[in-house]
Amino acid sequence: YALGVPMAGEDKTADTSENRNQLRAEAVAAARSSDIALLFIGDSDKYERESADRASMDLPAGQDELVEAVLAANPKTVIVFNAGASIDLTRWSDRVPAIVDAWYGGEEGGHAIADVLFGDVNPSGKLPFTFLRKAQDSPASSSYPGVDLHTKYAEGIYVGYRYFDKHPRIAPLFPFGYGLSYTKFAYSGLHAPTQVSGNGDIDVQVTVKNTGKRAGAEVAQLYVGDPHASVDRPEKELKAFQRVDLAPGESRTIHFKLDRRALSFWSVGTHAWVAEPGRFDVLVGSSSRDIRLRGSFNLIQ
Repeated sequence: YALGVPMAGEDKTADTSENRNQLRAEAVAAARSSDIALLFIGDSDKYERESADRASMDLPAGQDELVEAVLAANPKTVIVFNAGASIDLTRWSDRVPAIVDAWYGGEEGGHAIADVLFGDVNPSGKLPFTFLRKAQDSPASSSYPGVDLHTKYAEGIYVGYRYFDKHPRIAPLFPFGYGLSYTKFAYSGLHAPTQVSGNGDIDVQVTVKNTGKRAGAEVAQLYVGDPHASVDRPEKELKAFQRVDLAPGESRTIHFKLDRRALSFWSVGTHAWVAEPGRFDVLVGSSSRDIRLRGSFNLIQ
């Protein structure tokens, strides 16, 4: 049973409690009489647009209460939400069996969502940014939104997953690069040269295997770390990724190509990209926080 969600108007705090209560009661009754409830929530162009920043990460008024009421009526509730940025899902995210981030799919979005929900298509998307648990976890929270259209860029190089790597005790709700599938994938056989010199490409090999019963696609992500740099650098930086489509039980060796630029940082002193000799770490995984394989190589001049 699919349940639609009304929007509260321009103001998320607008008082439409009587209307919301009636619609919530109808949704709860439908969920209680259904085997599975599909609940569609999220933002719209009333709340999220290119010309303005959002005031908060909250869902539109009444949606959290709707989710909790439907969940209480039917624990087998699948949440499908539309949003173009991180929103606060923490009130119920650990209690729902499935969450589908549908983004803004346009006029064919409904068909695409149906294909995923009914299993005709195996989802393989990965998050292009970190989903926060709360706005205060963002490195920009202390300076956002600024005063008189001016804000201080205080986070420096530590944006996105780089900030959470630097502060591992701040756990994101969903990390950068995260995404589930109807199958599972195993990683093995990381191979990288032990020593690198010159300006040629560096070949890093990894074998990915579909260990489940469904065909699917995995997006393997390669991160590089420079633990002995003379300047402040992130713990790791995404430098390459590859999508690999695999049948059940199939495995394939994929190759990542890294050039010298992938090892470099911008030197404010020399006004040039610099790759310092020394050890570089190679990390390959399914997300920024799901690293499956680790290796290293030495760069010499």
